[in-house]
Amino acid sequence: MPLAVYVLGLSVFALGTSEFMLSGLLPPIADDMNVSIPRAGLLISAFAVGMVVGAPLLAVATLRLPRKTTLIALISLFGLGQIAGALAPSYEILFASRVVSALACAGFWAVGAAVAITMVPLTSRTRAMAVMIGGLSIANVLGVPAGAFLGEHLGWRSAFWAVGLASAVALAGVLTLIPRIPLPAEKPRLRRELSIYRDRQVWLSIVITALTAGGVFCVFSYLAPLLTDVAGLDSGWVPSVLALFGIGALAGTTAGGRVADAHLFGVLLSGTTACTVLLAALAVLASSPMAAVALAFLLGFAAFFTAPALNARMFNVAGAAPTLAGATTTAAFNLGNTGGPWLGGAVIDAGLGFASTAWAGAAMTVLAIGLVALSLRLHGRSRVEISSRSGVRNTPQVAAESA
Repeated sequence: MPLAVYVLGLSVFALGTSEFMLSGLLPPIADDMNVSIPRAGLLISAFAVGMVVGAPLLAVATLRLPRKTTLIALISLFGLGQIAGALAPSYEILFASRVVSALACAGFWAVGAAVAITMVPLTSRTRAMAVMIGGLSIANVLGVPAGAFLGEHLGWRSAFWAVGLASAVALAGVLTLIPRIPLPAEKPRLRRELSIYRDRQVWLSIVITALTAGGVFCVFSYLAPLLTDVAGLDSGWVPSVLALFGIGALAGTTAGGRVADAHLFGVLLSGTTACTVLLAALAVLASSPMAAVALAFLLGFAAFFTAPALNARMFNVAGAAPTLAGATTTAAFNLGNTGGPWLGGAVIDAGLGFASTAWAGAAMTVLAIGLVALSLRLHGRSRVEISSRSGVRNTPQVAAESA
């Protein structure tokens, strides 16, 4: 695995910390900004909306620009967004800073994923994505709990300053360790890149990714108040539980990255099913502190177990347009990260309680399971048709295992 891939993974640590850390900071932000917790939760959706819009938009806008220069510009803009958030005097300005940071984060993800994919052989794509997603997992292990700890002891603004510092370190790494990536001899053509959206498997992958991410974020976004108000834990426990979620996420990413190259659909089906079961269990057992803590760890593992496979599947079905494939995956994840917190907030506002967010999340992942099964069936059918035309006998089962 090229060193540059690991540098990208380390850069994603700063991005992921900013994206996820608000799950441990919602109560102090809500108090300081004089808004409700569900409204503070919209800051998570704001970041996700910026990612959804920014990923394809910036992927197209930077299609013919040097890759390293683009990465430098985007990580710099992201760092400035963190400073603006730390200095924000009002909820509205904080909201705007989250959108700007998300646009930069989305562009970095899209370009960085395309760079990582082009530097490794086809059979190592899932592992390359696992390294980048590993940056998110480490953000959950270290960055998010550290943000919650800083928010508890030094105020929520200190967490934004810390991410700004991490962004500066990431910028230094990109400047010094990412090699110059030459543009293709044939200039990318927007029309050819956009042609991937004619494929129904691309759209299935988008919806599956959005539902899977949304199901987890529906409850993860409100995990801090669930732990304190429902499970009865002291607020000092929140950073530790978030760290457990992150440890599970790191372990899940590692395991999924190793298995998914050979059993992509198996990983998707088993991981999404496990998320559904764990979310339902959390809804039932949320009032038990021990159960809530254990399920947070297991949910982190199951959620991130599928992440490398979801990324690799998009690159497999949209390989003719790697930059837009990376952007589309980023947008799909953040469609879920937008819809999940919104649905969770709606459930809470309806008076159903914080634990009910887990039921809502489970409903989303059940839909994802059905669509994974449909995608598998269509994939197997297309492989059989191709094999029949070439005179080679094949079956859907064999086709699925080789996906």
